[in-house]
Order: sequence, then structure tokens, then C-alpha cells
Amino acid sequence: MKKILIIGAGRSSSSLINYLLNKSEEENLQIKVADVSIELAEEKIQNHKNGIAVTLDIFDIEHRRELIKESDIVISMLPAILHLEVAKDCVEYEKNLVTASYISDEMKSLDKQVKSKGLIFMNEVGLDPGIDHMSAMQIIDKIREEGGKMILFESFTGGLVAPESDTNLWNYKFTWNPRNVVLAGQGGAAKFIQEGKYKYIPYHKLFRRTEILNIDGHGKFEGYANRDSLKYREVYGLEDILTLYRGTIRKVGFSRAWNCFVQLGMTDDTYIMENSENMSYRDFMNSFLSYNPHDSVELKLRSYLKIWQDDNMWEKFEELDLFNPDKKVGLKDATPAQILEKILTDSWKLAPEDKDMIVMLHKFGYELNGEKHQIESSMVVKGDDQIYTAMAKTVGLPVAIAALKILKGEIKTPGVQLPISKEVYTPILKELEEYGIIFNEKEVSYLGYNPEKE
Repeated sequence: MKKILIIGAGRSSSSLINYLLNKSEEENLQIKVADVSIELAEEKIQNHKNGIAVTLDIFDIEHRRELIKESDIVISMLPAILHLEVAKDCVEYEKNLVTASYISDEMKSLDKQVKSKGLIFMNEVGLDPGIDHMSAMQIIDKIREEGGKMILFESFTGGLVAPESDTNLWNYKFTWNPRNVVLAGQGGAAKFIQEGKYKYIPYHKLFRRTEILNIDGHGKFEGYANRDSLKYREVYGLEDILTLYRGTIRKVGFSRAWNCFVQLGMTDDTYIMENSENMSYRDFMNSFLSYNPHDSVELKLRSYLKIWQDDNMWEKFEELDLFNPDKKVGLKDATPAQILEKILTDSWKLAPEDKDMIVMLHKFGYELNGEKHQIESSMVVKGDDQIYTAMAKTVGLPVAIAALKILKGEIKTPGVQLPISKEVYTPILKELEEYGIIFNEKEVSYLGYNPEKE
């Protein structure tokens, strides 16, 4: 019996664990789920005869190594910062490793040792990063094989709420880590390349520089730039490309309203607010506005942000209860970002019957036989419920499929890697289609930019 160790039983692991348990009979697998919460691990296993739940404090080195040593392959669903110690143990005990996280410099530094032992450390094989890499490279490789030259690549991904569960004015609910949503875009300017020109968007302007996206059958969305699109030139072999842009998808109007939080300073995570536990939501809002004994918080906010009385954006703030003098923050020594996260979580939490939705859109511009062409490829996936979400499905399933194919020797190339080779992406994308994760392609008129207008 082959033993798979899954470290971490968080919200993204439900579909991953379910897939492997369902495969355990025919593939002769034992699935061991290790988490700091034994209850969470047991909940994911659901008394399956081939599943084992164990408690694991990741900092308990002896126990961690014992679990890794007795497994055949390790899947780490831990926060990215904790992968490295697991990876070092996997090198020592010669175990293959799969994660959904970006390859860190420290992880990359293990490549020589990993290759020397014939191991596979597959990273970035979740949703974004993951399905985005695989679906993009499949089309880029096809264009190259036909003799085409890539001149434009744009890619957008968003975790949203499904239309039937869209019950608030922001058209948004948390489908993954709320903290990451609040801090999105910070830590430097967004940078990309457009028609050979380097472009930069500083954080304070990020949410007002959006692009409208149309996806057949699903309507309009908007996209704002991710922090660093340029690093994908080398990864995808697009060093000579003229336009390269990666962004995040939201429903139209979200970014304009979110920008108000940015301008007020509510997304700042660098300092603690005094007496935060006793602060009301109204106090929190007022703390970012100038002192005026004659004007209300509402009037000061309208004036500062130039929000007109008939602007529907105002209703979005009221819906969050931001002017409530009785509702307490209740967080001690909290930063503005932590307080905002708490307020939003109260309003944007998925209800048990709610469904989420993942939307991905790629644009490929290329030149072939002297003519310019453009392909759009889109994917829309809805979740089943609050546990088996679209996010859990699109993050967990490719991780699970990759792990099983490595275990069975169907993916062979060793090294610290991401899923951009045909050996990896072809079988994974094919199997994902069985679970409704399907891309629809269409050819459209080339919409490149005219550099002479710059």
C-alpha cells in the first residue's frame, strides 16, 4: 500500500483529500492527514477506511520527520513560509513533495540536491499559481509548434461568489484567506510591459487602473494588475514578448469602492491603533478623517472621498455597518488592516448554502505568416457548497492529480519545478476536465496596442 502524507487540513484541502480517498481502493493508497487540529483532519477524512487523521505540530521536528520518513510522497498544504522545513526533510528521507505555493528562492536552492536524488518537488500546481500555468503553456506551446510568435499574453484570475449566492452590494464574499484580500497589491508597484513599454502602477492608484473583461455567458468583470507580471517572461519563455500583464478579477465596481479603503489608509498593516478593542466601527472610520466638531462622520467622509449623495457606492459602506456607534471592533492592539478584515469578515462570510465561483481568462496575441491573431481562453467553475468550494476544487484537484501521477511514475522529470512541461500539464488538464474544470477557447480580432500612440 502506497502512503500519502498530507500536511494541513485547511479549507483548500477538502477536494484534494476527497479525490485521493476516492482513488484509494483502485490505487491501493493510504491517506494520512496531519494537522494541528485533529478534529479538522478527522472531519476531512469522514471515517474512510483508507484515511488516517493525526495531530501534528509542524514545529515538533521529531514527529514531523517520523511522519515524512514513513510516507511515499508528501503533500504540503501549509502556509508557504512553512514549506521549507518539510522540503529539507523530504530531501533527507528521499521523498517526493507537492505544494500549491510559489517556489521561493530557498526552495529553488534545493534543486541540485533534489535532482541528485532523482526526486520531484512539484510546486505552483494549485489554481493561481497552477492551473493558470498549465492552461497558458498548453496554448503557448501549440502556437509555437504552428510557427507563431507570441506578442501578447494577458492572464486574469478571480475567486468570486456565484451569482445565485451574490447577496451584497459589493458582489463579493471571502472564498480564501481574507487577510490576503485586504493586503492585496501592497509591497511595491505593479509592473508589466505593454507594447514594449514598461509600465508601473503604485499601490495608491492600483484600484483605479482597471480593465473591463467580457466572458461569454457570464457577463462583465474587471481586472486590476498583479504586483509583478515581468517574472513570467522567463518562466514561460516569453523574453521577447511586447505585452505581458497578469491581473486579478472582480465584479465591475468593486475596485472603485475598495479604493476608498486604500485612500483612507484602512488597509495599512504597519502600525497598531490605540485602544482598538474598545473602538466602535464608527470610531474606526472617524479616526482617518479630520477633526471637525460640526460635521458628522458621514459628511466628512463624503467630502474627503468626493462621494456624491446619489452615488450607489455610499450604500456599499452603509451595508458594512461602518457608521455603527454600537458595534465594537473587539481586537486588541490591532492594525487598520486587521480591523478592516474583521469588519469585512462579518459581512462577507460564505453562508453554509452559498456557492463560490472561480473565473480565469487568458488572452494570447501572436503573429503567424505575417498576420496577427488573438485567442481568448476562459474557465468558470462553481463550488458545490461551503466545504467543497470552487476554490478548494481548483486548488486541491491539480495538487492531488500531480501527486498521484508522480507516485505512479507517470511524471518522471526530477527537480524543483512548476507544471509548465507537457509531461506535467497534458495529463493533469485532461483529468481536470472530468471534474468540470474546462477551458473554452475562441479566436477574436487582435486587440494589440499601437506603439506610435505612446
